[in-house]
Amino acid sequence: MDKLIPVTQPFLPPLEAFLPYLEKIWESKQVTNGGPFHAQLEQALCEYLGVEYLSLFSNGTLALITALQAMKVTGEVITTPFSFVATTHALHWNGIKPVFADIDPKSMNLDPQKIEAAITPHTTAILPVHVYGNPCEVEEIERIADTYGLRVLYDAAHAFGVRKHGESILKFGDMSVLSFHGTKIFNTFEGGAIVCKDAKTKRHIDHLKNFGFADELTVVKPGINAKMNEVQAAFGLLQLQYMDEVASARGRIAQRYRDAFEGIEGLILHEVPQHSTRNHSYFPIRITDEFPIRRDELYDALRERDVWARRYFYPLISQFPSYRGLPSASPENLPIASKVSQQVLCLPIYPALDVESQDRVIDVVLTAAHSTQLASALSDE
Repeated sequence: MDKLIPVTQPFLPPLEAFLPYLEKIWESKQVTNGGPFHAQLEQALCEYLGVEYLSLFSNGTLALITALQAMKVTGEVITTPFSFVATTHALHWNGIKPVFADIDPKSMNLDPQKIEAAITPHTTAILPVHVYGNPCEVEEIERIADTYGLRVLYDAAHAFGVRKHGESILKFGDMSVLSFHGTKIFNTFEGGAIVCKDAKTKRHIDHLKNFGFADELTVVKPGINAKMNEVQAAFGLLQLQYMDEVASARGRIAQRYRDAFEGIEGLILHEVPQHSTRNHSYFPIRITDEFPIRRDELYDALRERDVWARRYFYPLISQFPSYRGLPSASPENLPIASKVSQQVLCLPIYPALDVESQDRVIDVVLTAAHSTQLASALSDE
């Protein structure tokens, strides 16, 4: 039986390298509430990512919810249906109405023209997503926000380390939110962060994530418990030491896929705009009508070889019961997103993916691309 190949798995440094961190936590007896590793990781991430102010969170979803609270966003927020459902859940938990706009067919990010068309007197903000770490059209979104007096919060869950024109993509908008979930290129088991622009805003965010406490006796905000603990922070400090190695490994794997699939009819490779870095957080392909078999048939063929690819993102957020009743959730309003969600397939990519396992993935895709017999066999099942 073939070895199971997941679409992603966390990068885990050597256990012996983590033990000294655990010993220090054990000796200090401080396991949470802004301990020394927490402070060190915030500083280290600011330096690595090229930002000034960053606040750590226990997970990315709580970071999104808290960022919206910190920005005092209300009313309607324009966002994408082509994302992980936590993006829209964060709006729902804040009592905000999501308004879905369509995406660009190449970048798969929010289409700025569709954003502008969706603005109403109730619109207060835009919540775009840097899908697969591919930068949004940040300059055009900034123009729209300035023109209409809107706030901008970027869901940058996939965009760790991404730059555009040499500048951190996290500097755009009013705030950006990162995820450090185990599936991300940098992880703290669970975790996340808010990147903001000034010290005053960071203090406000830090109050909100710790029940609203400003000091031992003073609660200044109705906050929440979203603090990152010392074990998570220690793991992040350790993992940060390996990020160049992780990036290099992901780059090699992505290039092998590109070399194998270049020029295949009906298979679209995801391109990153000029002047932007690629962090290889995912490897999406799109299966169009010109490919010999449908996307879901290729998905099943991969599963038969124990390759667990992901139809990511499918279904659209707008198709889930919680949101499909919204007027903006209509498929007629989202033709590109609806089409792309039926085509996209994310192939396995992670540093521990060995050549033999990757070749198995490539073999399934190439066999499907060049064999009408496989297409016929799968269609008859």
